[in-house]
Amino acid sequence: MGLVDAHCHFDFPVFDARRKEIMTRVSAAGVSDIVIPGVRREDWSRVVKTAFAQEGLHYCLGIHPWFIGEHSQGDMEVLRDLLSTASPRCVGLGECGLDRLKGNLEEQQPWFEAQIELAQELDLALVVHSVKTHDEVATTLKRKRFSGRVLIHGFSGSEEQARKLAQIGCFIGIGGVITYERARKTRNAVAALPLNSIVLETDAPDMAPAGVLKGRNSPEYLPQIVDALAEVRSEPRELLLAALRANVKRLYGWP
Repeated sequence: MGLVDAHCHFDFPVFDARRKEIMTRVSAAGVSDIVIPGVRREDWSRVVKTAFAQEGLHYCLGIHPWFIGEHSQGDMEVLRDLLSTASPRCVGLGECGLDRLKGNLEEQQPWFEAQIELAQELDLALVVHSVKTHDEVATTLKRKRFSGRVLIHGFSGSEEQARKLAQIGCFIGIGGVITYERARKTRNAVAALPLNSIVLETDAPDMAPAGVLKGRNSPEYLPQIVDALAEVRSEPRELLLAALRANVKRLYGWP
C-alpha cells in the first residue's frame, strides 16, 4: 500500500471526463487507494458504481448534514440495508456530522446521532463532517459512548480542539489547508498531534492545495500534502509515511 486518500469525492461529475486520466497520474504519484464518501441517497448508487470501476477504490455511504432535508426516516433503513449487505469495498459510514455555517444544528443533531448508532451497530468507521462544531462532535461521540473508529475529515481547527478529538480516539484528516503558510493555526495543530492520529485526504475536488485552482483538486496532489506535513512534523519522512499507512489501515479496518 502506498499513499491513501482517505476522503475524496471521486464520484462527482467534475471527474467524469477525466477519471481514467487522473487515475494514471494518481498511480504515478504513488497513491494506491482512494476512499469515496457518499453524502445523500440520490448519489449512493453513483458512489458504489465509481468505486467498483477500478482497483484501489473504496467507498462509504452516509447522509451529510447539508442534505438532511432531502431525506426521511425510511432512508436510514435503506442505508442500514446497503451497509449491512455491502461488499468489502465499503469501509465506513459517512459522511455525516454537523455544520454550524450551513443549516440548523438542532435539525442536524438527530441525523448525526442516528448514524453514530448505525456505525456502532455495524462496526464501521464513522466519517465525520465538522465545521465550527468540533466541541459538539466530541461531546456527542462521548455521550453516545461510541467506541469505534472515527475520521474527523478536513480538519482546520485549533491545537486544543485537535488534541481533544485525538484523546477520544478520533483520526484527524489532514488536507490541502496545511500547504498554505498562512494557515498557521492548523499547521501548528497538526504539528502537535500524536502521529498515530493523522491520516491524509484531499477532499477533492474541493480543499485544493496551494497552486491548484479552486475546484480542480484531485488525488494526484496528495504528495503535496505529504510534503507540507513533513515540513511541520519532526519525524523522518520514512517514519512519517509508514505511520500514515498504518493509521489509515486501522481507521478503515484493513489488514
